[in-house]
Amino acid sequence: MKKNKPLNRRDFLKTTSLASAFFIVPRFVLGRGFIAPSDRINLGFIGCGKQSNGLQQYFLNTGQVQFVGASDVYKAKMDRFIINLNKTNIAKGLPATNSCLPYPDFRELLHRKEVDAVIIAVPDHWHSVIAVKACEAGKDVYCEKPLSKTVAEGRAMVNAARKYNRVFQTGSMQRSWPEFRQAVELVRNGYIGEITKVVVNIDGPPKQFDLAAESVPDGLDWKFWLGPNTTQRPYNKMLAPNLAFESEIWPQWRAYDEFGGGGMTDWGAHMFDIAQWGLNMDNSGPVKIIPPAAGQNQGLLFEYSNGIQMIHQNNPGAAPSCQFTGTKGSVLVQRGLLTTNPVSLKEKIIWENEQHVYLSTNHYQDFINALHSRKMPVCDVETGHRTATVCNIGNIGYQLRRTLQWNPLTEKFIADREADKLLKRPMHHQWSIDKYYTT
Repeated sequence: MKKNKPLNRRDFLKTTSLASAFFIVPRFVLGRGFIAPSDRINLGFIGCGKQSNGLQQYFLNTGQVQFVGASDVYKAKMDRFIINLNKTNIAKGLPATNSCLPYPDFRELLHRKEVDAVIIAVPDHWHSVIAVKACEAGKDVYCEKPLSKTVAEGRAMVNAARKYNRVFQTGSMQRSWPEFRQAVELVRNGYIGEITKVVVNIDGPPKQFDLAAESVPDGLDWKFWLGPNTTQRPYNKMLAPNLAFESEIWPQWRAYDEFGGGGMTDWGAHMFDIAQWGLNMDNSGPVKIIPPAAGQNQGLLFEYSNGIQMIHQNNPGAAPSCQFTGTKGSVLVQRGLLTTNPVSLKEKIIWENEQHVYLSTNHYQDFINALHSRKMPVCDVETGHRTATVCNIGNIGYQLRRTLQWNPLTEKFIADREADKLLKRPMHHQWSIDKYYTT
């Protein structure tokens, strides 16, 4: 694979000096209510696709950060990120000279000592490698969900974050939304009695690659986009659309096993996450996976050690949701909607002396707060890993179509070598993170 030429010291000093004026603008120039650029957290953004549009604004809205670097293997998207950033700065009355520099190779961005943290919004097959290298470089990390492509990679991300004492937030932002917190606290405090089952409604497992080869557009380094994967696939606009086509669709790499995990990991990382939260399983998980008959992409059953069953439902006509059923009632939650039985539970006040989960009302501000306090954020890397594990072992169940016994302590299947082999994937040697896999 062709490597991008790293910056030498002369180039580095030249490019960073261009931004120095922006860094040293004194507080009084900006007026009351503004934080001087020299006091803000310096962020690098890795992966400037469609998801970056919202994330850029969410972090800027905290008023406590500035983006000093953007990286993507598709030049047009990297340029768009910087152009949009400039527009936002000008609209807010900030200096027009922008300090955000482009990096076709994310490793060059990680070399910059003044970068405090990075936002990772690349396709799933890149998450673990970039996150581990960011931790090694001393950067704190915000990584989009699902956290990892495989169970082993998720554990590697946890181990790297712990080894280098990094703050690490998983982008499962529903944990910072009130309807989900209310649902979880109702469940945790026993308002619907003993939980008997949980039903999670999301799409199914990934599909086989079926896209035709197309010409790679100018400005896209396709080999770099494929990255750690040892299985090479041809370019197709459904995977990495140009700017015009991207405005019409969400890129479809999520649907294919080489790059994502289908709906099981995409929406599963949101809704299985709420199930895990409600069941107080953020440091554990199910112990058995019972898949349906071959050809069926719903009905997979997870069983926890306490006997609670969690069922994967795939109802295309219904919005993604998580429903808890107990001996005294039920709670169904989806984005913007909380439905309870009894109905009165929806507005139930959870009193101070009752069980409460971590209170975050803004997922991005919570990450910034954690950078200052050096405490774990609302969706720490271990939590994100455990949720991704549920998604990934569910996909293994759909692939093997037999009952599997899972040990959440060892993160291995019990007496099943074939299943254990699916807990990791082959990766190009230059991107190997094997040394971080052990628990």
